[in-house]
Amino acid sequence: MYESREHLQTLTEIRSLMERSSKFLSLSGLSGVSAGIIALIGAAVVYMRLRTGWLTIPGFDRLELYDSAAHQAIKQFLVTVAVVVLITALLSGTYFTVRKARRQGQSVWNTSSRRLLWAMGVPLATGGMVCLALLYYNIIWLAFPATLIFYGLALFNGSRYTVRDVESLSYFEIGLGLLSLFFPGYNLLTWAIGFGILHIVYGLAMYYKYERNTA
Repeated sequence: MYESREHLQTLTEIRSLMERSSKFLSLSGLSGVSAGIIALIGAAVVYMRLRTGWLTIPGFDRLELYDSAAHQAIKQFLVTVAVVVLITALLSGTYFTVRKARRQGQSVWNTSSRRLLWAMGVPLATGGMVCLALLYYNIIWLAFPATLIFYGLALFNGSRYTVRDVESLSYFEIGLGLLSLFFPGYNLLTWAIGFGILHIVYGLAMYYKYERNTA
């Protein structure tokens, strides 16, 4: 009986070592929470600037009706907010991930993190180029669902190299993006749900599942 438990413990340790060597497990749930809060703040800023209803912007699908000066101002404003949100979210996410890795005595930059970065980087870079093209051709209303869809694809692709919970989040992001294609007036709402609320819910779930007892 004792030998059986010892063998089981050995197998568990081997499995843990293999998982650590092939997957990046230092992603912090607090990174998701902070990113979600930052995204909600960004959505609130856009809403306060362009609001016409409860988190709806009906004009997004008819921006060609605006004069060129107003159109350009709206585009520059949205791009500025998006860049600020992205940079702030990346900085906060990096901070919490590095902090978790140090507490675990692990390095953030290793083979598994490079694999994760590459797996997510290709869809994200592709999506970024698509969104830039949509902005260039003044099809702003499509840029919102495009960010959700490509981000979801990046999460799905990267879930092979980190915790599998990320895969579930990817389905919600892709689904919201596809839904947003058919309800352009609610693009801001779906964007706030996808990048804000879902990140907070996912981050809290990850924190209580993997980090609370080790914090």
